[in-house]
Amino acid sequence: MSEDILVLLVVCAAGIGGGLLLLWRGFSGYRAAGRIGDTSTSRIATLAAGEVRVTGTIQPAEVLLVSPLQAVECVWYRSRVTSSESDDRGMPNEERGVGFQVRDSTGAIRIFPRGARIDAPDRFDEQTSMSGEPPPGLAMRRETTVTTGEAVDREAAIADLLTVHPPDSGLRADLVGGSGDRGGRRRYREARLEPGDIVTVLGAARPFTRLEDPSGADRLDRYDDPLTGLQDPTVAAEVAEARAAGELLTPEQAWGNAAIEGFGIGRPVRAPDLDPGAHPETLATPDEAARIEHTFDIGPDDLVLASAPDVSLLIATGSPTEAVARAQDRFLLGLLGALLAIGSAMAGAVILAAR
Repeated sequence: MSEDILVLLVVCAAGIGGGLLLLWRGFSGYRAAGRIGDTSTSRIATLAAGEVRVTGTIQPAEVLLVSPLQAVECVWYRSRVTSSESDDRGMPNEERGVGFQVRDSTGAIRIFPRGARIDAPDRFDEQTSMSGEPPPGLAMRRETTVTTGEAVDREAAIADLLTVHPPDSGLRADLVGGSGDRGGRRRYREARLEPGDIVTVLGAARPFTRLEDPSGADRLDRYDDPLTGLQDPTVAAEVAEARAAGELLTPEQAWGNAAIEGFGIGRPVRAPDLDPGAHPETLATPDEAARIEHTFDIGPDDLVLASAPDVSLLIATGSPTEAVARAQDRFLLGLLGALLAIGSAMAGAVILAAR
């Protein structure tokens, strides 16, 4: 087999693979469009238990995340850095989310994002220049990944947004590139859900006490989470047996200071037990303590939105109409992918027959 024919067959195989991938995404879009379109929007104040669709504005709960590529406060992000000429291993490819609230004109409901499928377009999609210089808007996170979610001064935020900042020498050179970079042009993509965004959420409205793992359900990932083992049937059975026998530790016994409301954000509502040489925590003021206790407190019968064994959680940017339109676009692209796969397969068959 000649080298030219081999190259053509490789191209055909790539076309088949790419087309099938687009087709798979297209069917996913078709199902999402049908699910969103067939469910009517419910008012949060009058929600009943079961599968529901709500539309409203994102509000932070206890904490916010800070996105890696633009250092923006958000409740979810998906960030990826790829290179045009080198292996992508070692490049950031990260997705994280935390619990938040959605508010409409009638009230608010807590969203537990564990297991959710997020439909949100990229807010940042740029490449390094031909000389390898980082793109405008790239402001990689350098400090904490989590903030308390407290309101920021609007005028200060506007002033910071309008200020032209010099290139940051603290950015990792292996990620932002530079003049003469041998790793090829880098592409930076980041999608986010931010406070104030309008979202459409489909999921199971359930009483808070019906969540099997409330702490795990409040995060989209389980990075370094010891409860990951609960997915193992043997471990889950042992935990259930210990719970029934009353042998499980209380949160105070198991977590110590971490069980104190506000401890993780530097404002504990009561004095923690610290080593005499440790830097003492600043106690929350009475107003802060009341807000923290209220924020962290969810009534056992309060309805929350989460995934369930028979109902997956879908969080889509925008109104239901916008979410359906994006899903339908993916379906149409999937049909084009099917044509690409068929065409590539036929071309490959012709090439092999002509040998």
